[in-house]
Amino acid sequence: MKIFLAEDERILRVSLADELRDTGHQVFEFAEASGVLQKLAEETPDLLITDIRMPGIDGLELLEKVKQLSPDTVVVVMTAFASVDTAIKALKLGAYDYLAKPFRNEEILHLTERVAELRDIKNDNQRLQLQISEQFDFSSFAGESDAVMKIFETVKSVAHSNASVLITGETGTGKEMLANIIHYNSNRSKKPFVKVSCAILAREVFESELFGHEKGAFTGAEKSRKGRFEMADKGTIYLDDIDDVPLELQVKLLRVLQEQEVEPVGTTQAVKVDVRVVASTKYDLKQLIGQGKFRDDLYYRLNVIPIHVPPLRDRKDDIRILVKRFLQEFSQGRSLQINPDALGILENYKWPGNVRELRNLMERLVLTTTGNQITPEDIPAEFIKPDVSETNLEHSDQWNLEEIMASTEIKLIQAAMVRSGGNKTKAARLLNIPLSTFRTKAEKHGLDLS
Repeated sequence: MKIFLAEDERILRVSLADELRDTGHQVFEFAEASGVLQKLAEETPDLLITDIRMPGIDGLELLEKVKQLSPDTVVVVMTAFASVDTAIKALKLGAYDYLAKPFRNEEILHLTERVAELRDIKNDNQRLQLQISEQFDFSSFAGESDAVMKIFETVKSVAHSNASVLITGETGTGKEMLANIIHYNSNRSKKPFVKVSCAILAREVFESELFGHEKGAFTGAEKSRKGRFEMADKGTIYLDDIDDVPLELQVKLLRVLQEQEVEPVGTTQAVKVDVRVVASTKYDLKQLIGQGKFRDDLYYRLNVIPIHVPPLRDRKDDIRILVKRFLQEFSQGRSLQINPDALGILENYKWPGNVRELRNLMERLVLTTTGNQITPEDIPAEFIKPDVSETNLEHSDQWNLEEIMASTEIKLIQAAMVRSGGNKTKAARLLNIPLSTFRTKAEKHGLDLS
């Protein structure tokens, strides 16, 4: 570490500085506080070790000034005039620790080891915060479609507010990613971000998990425990699958939103919390309200800022961007591209699993593609078969079997030709029919296979 040592007693200063240098530290020596302040304009130390009694500015005043000029510098004070009052004052001014003279050099060497560990932890935390910020910046939700641009505008405008957010959309559309972006781009980003999957919490423990419980509140409650809302105090709580909150507990959740306080199980003593709520659901909550499964007053409290994430099939312009993003993520430096025909197959697929399904497929293709380009032949068959739902049988008053069969045959032949790269023999083999049959069917439907 870089250490400033301020001590007016020369023998002690030199002896201590030599010990610190022998253990690998860079040490700057000062006989009075003014020298420390001058050097501080040029260098920022990791640690300042200062005597309390010095000529001119004393150690406590120096501590105060250093903390103003360099808040991250750790300060340790030492004095031969040890007293409880002086120790308390030093700690209140921001001292990390306090040593009373005389002390053995081993004591301060051990102390510097602790400071070095503290510095490493702070540096690791800063790196982690930076990684999280980069991971969840606005660009992490990939897309350029009008729908995504609208979502970006909404998220940017509300990220710093405390308003509740309700994110709706099908499974796999990226609702949790948006919740992360909202939190890590808000003024609560350095505070807790607590995620709760309402779908996986058993009804019996739901109230305790959310609101906490007192010791003895129920069988097995051997000690008091904070709930998720208390854990998220000053930060954000993300309630995924909010529709799974039991109806009888929705009124308690409503109270948290209204009063900003929770009531742990086993007590009537309310606990104040400062929590922003971001919730998500894959269902239409208004429909659930009509069915008596969700409270309308809770819905309106949650739906202050509504954000709807459309399914991937409704924003096909984003598929190309997502494919490129996932290729970069999984290729790990390998030069791997996707050819236009293969990309066309992905763009025409319906993606019932949305972005999550596309991401999983791209990870699979990176692992299974042997060349440097993903071709139609690399794409699993289930992604090139026509979507039977396109026939819209459930919405038709009259079903014409011959028309439906013809339409399906045409789509299968076209898909097989795309995947086989225009090779009729491979396309016939893919459909598990003789080449002659393949040609006959293509001619029957007037398909040009040249």
